[in-house]
Amino acid sequence: MVQFTLPKNSKIRTGKTWPKPEGAKKTRKFQIYRWNPDDGENPRVDTYFVDMETCGPMVLDALIKIKNEIDPTLTFRRSCREGICGSCAMNIDGINTLACIYGLDEISSAEVKIYPLPHMPVVKDLIPDLTHFYAQHASIMPWLETKTNRPAKEWKQSIEDRKKLDGLYECVMCASCSTACPSYWWNGDRYLGPAALLHAYRWIIDSRDEATGQRLDQLEDPFKLYRCHTIMNCTKTCPKGLNPAKAIAEIKKMMVERAV
Repeated sequence: MVQFTLPKNSKIRTGKTWPKPEGAKKTRKFQIYRWNPDDGENPRVDTYFVDMETCGPMVLDALIKIKNEIDPTLTFRRSCREGICGSCAMNIDGINTLACIYGLDEISSAEVKIYPLPHMPVVKDLIPDLTHFYAQHASIMPWLETKTNRPAKEWKQSIEDRKKLDGLYECVMCASCSTACPSYWWNGDRYLGPAALLHAYRWIIDSRDEATGQRLDQLEDPFKLYRCHTIMNCTKTCPKGLNPAKAIAEIKKMMVERAV
């Protein structure tokens, strides 16, 4: 479980409690983090009640229902609704995950508490600023780097080599893992974090790539790679069931092997 922390020198205040929907026989309470950079106020937590008999099964369904029927000012990201785009990552009941694939029945507590991803600047309400996160991803050269002449049709790969990419390419860059990592909280300006390093390993082991040495050289840094302390929060929270910690360990192993 990830503990959500506030921006420096700010306190969460009690926000508005919206009335229960009239005639609803089965309601559920939602406590949602709200912050508007334009009103000059501290963050607050607003309380909503949702008629569960007319609501879909996922947390995102409830958020959309709140925005459409109760409070149109509620702000969050969402797109695919299938766990593919990574847009709706947020902290739900203490867990970093994707709202579109996290079922309301998976939350045992009566109240559903929703916050933005922890330890990230907030743009508004449940939307984190991922500018730095994306810049770190770009820094690991997330593309196929080759030196030989381009083939007439395609870069071929054996079935065995292709299987090495399983568990890596599925990452949707939702930032759930990096924002669950204490090392990233402490050194996010220099430590690349689980997501970027998982993608780095994906290209390092790609049999078609011809820049392995360059990629490892770029990661040979006291902070970029070695701030990982194998806490394993990244693997535990990944909504796609991936294992960033293992990918980071494999990169460290490659560093040792090439130094021998």
